[in-house]
Amino acid sequence: MKHTHQNDGSQEYLPSIDCVLIGVNCASTLKRCIDSILACDYPKEKLRIIYVDGGSSDTSKAIATAYQNVTLIALDLLHPTPGLQRNAGWKNGTAPFVQFLDSDTIIDPAWLRAATTAIQDPAIGAINGYRRELHPERTIYNWIGDIEWNGPPGQSDCFGGDVLIRRTALEESGGYDETLVGGEDPELSRRIIRNGWQIRRLYALMTSHDLAMTTIRQYLKRGFRSGYGFAAVRLREAKAGSSFWKPENRKILIKGGGFLIGATAAPLIALTQHNVRGTILSLASLLGGTALLLNPRIFKVEKFMRDNKLRREEAKIYAWHCSLVVLPQLLGIIRFHAGRLLGKPLTNKRAVLKTGLSTTRT
Repeated sequence: MKHTHQNDGSQEYLPSIDCVLIGVNCASTLKRCIDSILACDYPKEKLRIIYVDGGSSDTSKAIATAYQNVTLIALDLLHPTPGLQRNAGWKNGTAPFVQFLDSDTIIDPAWLRAATTAIQDPAIGAINGYRRELHPERTIYNWIGDIEWNGPPGQSDCFGGDVLIRRTALEESGGYDETLVGGEDPELSRRIIRNGWQIRRLYALMTSHDLAMTTIRQYLKRGFRSGYGFAAVRLREAKAGSSFWKPENRKILIKGGGFLIGATAAPLIALTQHNVRGTILSLASLLGGTALLLNPRIFKVEKFMRDNKLRREEAKIYAWHCSLVVLPQLLGIIRFHAGRLLGKPLTNKRAVLKTGLSTTRT
C-alpha cells in the first residue's frame, strides 16, 4: 500500500475533500448540516459538498439546490440504504479524501484540519473523532446515545457514519455494502482493515448530533435495528475468519435468549408439575433467566461509574438500559436470520424515514 502524497512539513497539508451527506426527509436538519461545513476552518475552494437524497417527499432536495456550491444526487429509491447513498456520493467525486456525514449532524469547525493533519500518516485509511449529542438532557434516550457513541482514542477496529476516508481505501474495498439496513459502517471498516489499512480515532470533536429520540417505540426500534446489524455483520465477519462482534452477539443470545427461555419455561413447568418440585423448578427457571438478563444492573454499576464517569444514580439508569436493550436486539438477530432463510431481508421504507429535532431551537 502506497500513498503518493509526501508532505515535507514546510507547509500545512490541506488536501481537497469531498463532503458526502446522506438523508431522506431531512428538511429539519439538512440546512444546519450544510451550513456547518461551509463554516469549517478549511479553505472553501478545497471542499466540495455532495448531498445524496434517498427519495425524500419533503423539501430536502429544494434546500440542497438552494446552495450554488452543493451538488444534489437525487435517488428515486423504494428501499433506500445508507450504503447505496454513500456509494453514489463518493463515486461522484474525485478528491483524495471523503468526509461522510449524516444529515442530522453538525461538523465541528476544527475537525477537517485535525483529520487531514493526522491522516498524513500513509498507514491510515480512515479517521474519525468524537460525536456528541446536542441535547442529552432532553430525553433519557438521547442521554444514552451520548454515552455510547464513542470509544477510546487511538487505533480502532471500526468507525461509524461520520468518518474521513482515504479515496484509495474506498476504491480498494469497493465501498459500502448496499444491501445492509444497519451495520454498514463497521462492515466497511473491517474490509478496509483487511486490506492493510489502519483506522484511527482522534481525541477531538468531529460532529454534534441530535438523536431526537423521544418515545419508547423509537428506543425499541433502534435496539431492534442494532441487533439486526450485529447479526448481519457478524455473519460476514465469521465467513472472513474474524471474531469481530462475536462477543456482542453471544451476549445478546445468552442474556436475551436465556431470559426468554426461562420466562417461557417457568409457566410451562408450573402447569405440568403440580407439586413442590414443579414450583421450585418453575421459580428457578424464572429467576435464572432474570438473573442473566439483569447481570449489568446487578453487577456492573461500579464499572459504569468508572468507565463512563457517571454518578451512581446515572450508572444505575444506564445499567437498566444495558440489561433490557438485549431483548429488542435479540428480536433483531432473529429477524435477520429468519429473513436470510426465507429470502426476505429487512428493508427501509422511504415513506417512514425522517430526521427530526429534539427541540425547535437550533
